[in-house]
Amino acid sequence: MAMTHDIQDLIHLFNRTFSEKYNTHLVKGGDEPLYSPANEHCTYNQIIFAHGYYASAFHEISHWCQAGKERRLLEDFGYWYAPDGRNEEQQKLFEQVEIIPQAIEWAFNRAAQRKFHISADNLNGFQSNSQIFKAKVYQQVLHFLEQGFPTRAQQFIESLAHFYKTPLPLTKSNFSDEDNVSV
Repeated sequence: MAMTHDIQDLIHLFNRTFSEKYNTHLVKGGDEPLYSPANEHCTYNQIIFAHGYYASAFHEISHWCQAGKERRLLEDFGYWYAPDGRNEEQQKLFEQVEIIPQAIEWAFNRAAQRKFHISADNLNGFQSNSQIFKAKVYQQVLHFLEQGFPTRAQQFIESLAHFYKTPLPLTKSNFSDEDNVSV
């Protein structure tokens, strides 16, 4: 998978797929990712991803693809977020809400022919059993493959696959050990 991935291509793909219908743009940001709904300062919704990283963009887009209409009216979709350094209880809550977005993110990576790394995002806090978390994300991927991805996620998977010439539909064989998962 020695494919070139230019962040401008990703921005263009997202905006071409969603900006008109959903008034939402993918925007390269700084240190912290953020979803910002349209307001008096900006006439469109913004998915702001950190430092121009593909992984950050895919992760933020996956949250947007999962969020319902009401959540998309709220900054960061109204989600609670505790930064790195979470205790055991906070980490369990974090991982619970990350299963679906990370399953979607994994599919984006596969469609773009990129390696995916599941992230518990808590280097300085409680370290849960990462194999259990990985297995839950993998089971969610299998569920999506059988039942279908959320509509916007499927649209973006198709846009990515078309651009990167990835055969569709994605199947179980697209999600393997090489993506840092032992299940």
